[in-house]
Amino acid sequence: MAEVKFEEALKKLEKIVDELESGDLSLDEALKKYQEGIELSRVCASRLESAKKKIDVLVKNKKGEFELKPFDETRIQE
Repeated sequence: MAEVKFEEALKKLEKIVDELESGDLSLDEALKKYQEGIELSRVCASRLESAKKKIDVLVKNKKGEFELKPFDETRIQE
């Protein structure tokens, strides 16, 4: 699949979901849309993973100084 921006891929994926949920597609059309949707979901997941790796978090260490640490979603507090 050609280089597609995350927002474009997500919008296309949402449209495909709507089309599949409508039930108006033939079996062949539905299968094609489903395959396209799988590819778009992989693109979105890949872009999100890439973005997550780029995020740095500013953390205060034990000395009270701030330092950059890689993003760790297990440290997120609710």
